[in-house]
Amino acid sequence: MYQVKLQKHNTEAHGIKYRNGLHCTARILKTEGIRGLYTGATSSFIGVAFQSSIFFGIYSQTKQSLQGGLQSDKPLPKVIIPTAAFGGAIVSFVLCPSELVKCRMQVQRTDSLVPISRRYSSPLDCALQTLKSEGATGIFRGGLTTFLRESLGNAVFFSVYEYVRYYMHSQLKAASFEHSNLFDMGVGIVSGGLGGVAFWSAVLPLDVAKTIIQTSPDRSSTRNPFRAFPANAAAIVPWELSMKMLGIKHD
Repeated sequence: MYQVKLQKHNTEAHGIKYRNGLHCTARILKTEGIRGLYTGATSSFIGVAFQSSIFFGIYSQTKQSLQGGLQSDKPLPKVIIPTAAFGGAIVSFVLCPSELVKCRMQVQRTDSLVPISRRYSSPLDCALQTLKSEGATGIFRGGLTTFLRESLGNAVFFSVYEYVRYYMHSQLKAASFEHSNLFDMGVGIVSGGLGGVAFWSAVLPLDVAKTIIQTSPDRSSTRNPFRAFPANAAAIVPWELSMKMLGIKHD
């Protein structure tokens, strides 16, 4: 919730409306109550549920197909990167509509451009009004940005996840560390956590652009994510650092 509001209002305001996540959360609690923190949760839960089931199914099957008869335990970039990017590209078509509804529900109460009479009463009402006023393409507004975010982000996430997991298993095996369920849990937490940091470091500018595009009240405003980057130029730095750390060239 606070991520969307920080991205939307701090980018468009002439000053800083929310100082940080804690300040934003406190403002939401004061003006909207506990329920305000969960605005748009329904569409988000549905989108994430579908995204997870579809993505991991695609990832495992595509990875197995690309590996072919290779028996190497070492992660292969030529397998991981295209597999994760392909899975991300597919799930972006599920995530885009659900995130559009979520973002619009979350910003409408604090967006002075949206009169009370025109505010959405529920995620379903938001989806129906969007379809009615903007057509079928309206529900997929920000689709290109979501596509790029999921493709690039998941390629980075799984590259980091697979390599960290492989490295930790190798080091602990060399140290004759006794394997256990607790060991697997620890590896999963570290590899998944670092993968998540890498994901958002790489695609945060795209996520900001997506929020702005999807919540803009002006239907004629640009839907090109690269036009939204100048306002968030500083966020490009983590992307460059992540690419350099992963050894991925992008000349």
